[in-house]
Amino acid sequence: MTKRTNLTSNQKTSPLMVRLDSESKKALTDAAELRRISVSDYVRTVTVAQARREVASAREQTVLLSPDEQLAFWLALQAPAKLTPAQKRLGAIMRGAQ
Repeated sequence: MTKRTNLTSNQKTSPLMVRLDSESKKALTDAAELRRISVSDYVRTVTVAQARREVASAREQTVLLSPDEQLAFWLALQAPAKLTPAQKRLGAIMRGAQ
């Protein structure tokens, strides 16, 4: 595997340790091999770019959701509200049906 890095010799680096289950690590390893870079370079390339997009979106007060997240959000909005017992009692009081 060829190592490729975007770091120049005067940039300081610091280690980042991440615990992953075996499936997640295999996915990262496979993706890195597809790009012919090390897993470290793959994680650095992908996660830093994603982090920058998320920070930029947050600064713009824009929420970006993946298609799965969009569906989950839409389904949650469509579901009827589940009232707590306290909310039900308050509703009864407000309707005058104590």
